[in-house]
Amino acid sequence: MSALWLSLAIVSELAATLCLRASDGMRRRLWLIPTAFGYVASFVLLSLTLAAGVPVAIAYGVWTAVGIAAVALLARIVWRDPLTPRMMIGIAIIILGVVLIEAG
Repeated sequence: MSALWLSLAIVSELAATLCLRASDGMRRRLWLIPTAFGYVASFVLLSLTLAAGVPVAIAYGVWTAVGIAAVALLARIVWRDPLTPRMMIGIAIIILGVVLIEAG
């Protein structure tokens, strides 16, 4: 069940971040409603993950690493945001760090 909570927390945070980008610097205020809902849902789901017994270092590490990588890739696809080779290396290093924390 903890993997489900964590997956839903990641999806919620990802959706909220993309909605925040879609708000165009808060000029499109309607996007702020799903943004706020997504962030609140994400924190609630992350807390359920922790309550299910997942250590905070692992839950938070996976949550942030997957979020960073997915936002970077989706922003590239949706808005043609830059995604340089250096950025890809950074994403790989973040993911490697999470793997090392989980293995530790």
